[in-house]
Amino acid sequence: MTYRAPVEDLAFTMRHVAGLEEGIAEGLYPDLSLDLVEQVLEEAGRFASERIAPLNAPGDRAGARFADGEVTTAPGWKDVYRDWTEAGWNALPCDPEWGGQGLPSLVQTACVEFWNAACMSFALGPLLTAGAVEAITTHASEDLKRRYLAKLVSGEWMGTMNLTEPQAGSDLNAVRTRAERADDGTYRITGSKIFITYGEHDLTENIVHLVLARLPDAPPGTRGLSLFLVPKFLVNDDGSLGARNDVRCHSIEHKLGIHASPTCTMVYGDAGGAVGWLVGEENRGLACMFTMMNNARLAVGTQGVAIADRAYQQALSYARERRQGRAPGAAAGEGMSPLVLHPDVQRMLLTMKAMTHAARGICLMTAAAIDRGRLSGDAEARRRGHELASLLTPVAKAFSTDIGCEVASLGVQVHGGMGFVEETGAAQHLRDARIAPIYEGTNGIQAIDLVMRKLPLSDGATVRGAIADMRKVGARLVASRDEAFGASAARMREAVDALDDATSFLLKALAGNSSADVLAAATPYLRLFGIAQGGTALAKAALAASEARAAGDTNPAHAGRIALARFFAENIATGARGLAQTVMAGASALADAEAALAG
Repeated sequence: MTYRAPVEDLAFTMRHVAGLEEGIAEGLYPDLSLDLVEQVLEEAGRFASERIAPLNAPGDRAGARFADGEVTTAPGWKDVYRDWTEAGWNALPCDPEWGGQGLPSLVQTACVEFWNAACMSFALGPLLTAGAVEAITTHASEDLKRRYLAKLVSGEWMGTMNLTEPQAGSDLNAVRTRAERADDGTYRITGSKIFITYGEHDLTENIVHLVLARLPDAPPGTRGLSLFLVPKFLVNDDGSLGARNDVRCHSIEHKLGIHASPTCTMVYGDAGGAVGWLVGEENRGLACMFTMMNNARLAVGTQGVAIADRAYQQALSYARERRQGRAPGAAAGEGMSPLVLHPDVQRMLLTMKAMTHAARGICLMTAAAIDRGRLSGDAEARRRGHELASLLTPVAKAFSTDIGCEVASLGVQVHGGMGFVEETGAAQHLRDARIAPIYEGTNGIQAIDLVMRKLPLSDGATVRGAIADMRKVGARLVASRDEAFGASAARMREAVDALDDATSFLLKALAGNSSADVLAAATPYLRLFGIAQGGTALAKAALAASEARAAGDTNPAHAGRIALARFFAENIATGARGLAQTVMAGASALADAEAALAG
C-alpha cells in the first residue's frame, strides 16, 4: 500500500490541539496564516507521498552499501534528495539570515512526520542536519556560522552527531575521544565513534560532524567534554572545499531495521588528528550538544508517530480487503467477511489509530511550547513556554516511540501470517520503529529525566500547570451536551486524577531525597503522563469537532474524531489508575528484584 499523508488530520490537530489559531491571533506567528500553513502541509504531503514513499520498500531491500571507505545510498535516493532540498524543505525551520524560511517548530514537526512516515531511513539524514544547524546557530563562532550554515541550511551539506563510543553508550562520562590544541587555534581530534547516522554517504559533497571529545587537562566526567566541528572536507576562506580531513568511515552496521540509513563507525586521526573547531567553550560541550539532542528528541518522537500512522494506514487497507470467517451480523450466503468487520480486529485498529493520534497531539503540543518559549514577546510567557517544552519533550520522545513499536506490532497482527513475511511490508514498519525508543537517549533515560529534572521545574508549578490545563479540557467534556462522548468525561477525569496523585507522590519523594522511589517509578509515570496528556489532546480535537457539527459543519471526519476520543477514554485511559498504583509503590515494587532475577 502507498502512503497517504494525513494533511487534514495534521492541520486540524495543529489548529485545535496545539493552539495554532491562538498563536496566530496573538501575534506569536506574525508571518503565518491558516491558509499558508495548509498550503505548506499540502505540498509537503504531496512530496512525501509521491516522491519519498516509493523509496521505502526498495531502499529497505537494497540498503546502504559500503566499499573502500565509501557509502553508496540506495538507488534513486540522490535524485529525490536533490529535488527535496531544491524545493526548500531542508530550510523550512532555519533562520532566514542563512537562507532558511524561518517557519516555526509547529510547522516543521508536522512536515517531519510526513518525511518519516514516507521513509524513515531517508528522513534521518535531514533530521540530524536540522539539529546541527541549531547547535551551530546557538553556540558557534561567527566565522563557523559564515563558513557552514548556509550550505547546511540549503541541504548542500549534511550534519551528524558524534557521541557514542564502544565503551560509552548512554554514559558519556566514559568518552575517550581526544582533542589537542593546535598553534593556529584549531584542535586535532583522535579517536573513534560508533552508531553515527549518515556519518558517510554520497548525497552531499561535504559532511559536517559535531564531535564530543576530551581535552588533556579537562576535568573528569561530562564536565570535561568539549564539542568540535569536524568537516569531512576542510572549507577554504572563499567557501570552496579544500583538502580531505583526517576522518573516515571504517564500516557500517548491519541492523534490524532502517537498512537504507548508513549507520557508521567513524575513525578520527589516522594521520595525526582530524582538524576541528571548538563549538562553544572548552569543557562546556555537553550543553552545546544538548541543543542538538533536544531538537532531535522531539523529531524522534515524531518518528514514532510517523511509523505508527504508516502501519495503521496499511493495516486498515489490508483489513478492508482481506476476507476471513463470518463477522457478527453477516447475512447467510454472503461468504467470508472483511477483517475490518470482526470485533477483535476493530479493537486492534481503533487502538492503533487512537494511540497514534494521542502521540501526535503530544508532539505537536511540544512543538507549540517550543515556539512559545522562543517567539513570545513576553519574557514570562517565554519562560513558561520553555519550561512546558522541557516537561513535554521526554514524554513526546518516549511515549510516542513506544507507541510506534506497539502500533507497528499490532499492524503485523492485523495482517496475520502475511504480516510476518516481508512481502506485505508490515514487518518493515516494526523493524524500523524499534530503534526509536533506543537512540537519542533511551526511553528509560527519558523517564528519569522527566521525574528527576522536569517535575521539579519551578518547584512543581510547571507540571501542576499542565495538569490544571488537562482539567480544563475535562471540564469542557462535562459541560458538553453531545451524547456521542459517552463516558469520556468520567474516564478522563479519573485518568487526570491518577496522574495528579502520582505526581504528588513523586514530588514528595523528591523533596525527601527518596531517589530510589522516584527512579523505580519513572517509566510507569511517563506512560501515565502520556495517557493523560494524549487523551486530553484527543478530547480537545473531539470538542472542536463537536462544536463544528453543532454549527452545521457536516464533515464526516468530525464524527470520527469524537468516536476516537471516546474509544481512548473508555478503553485506554482506564489503565491510568493501575499505572498510578505502580508509581506509588515506589522502590518496594523492585524490592525483591535480585532474588527474582537470581534464578
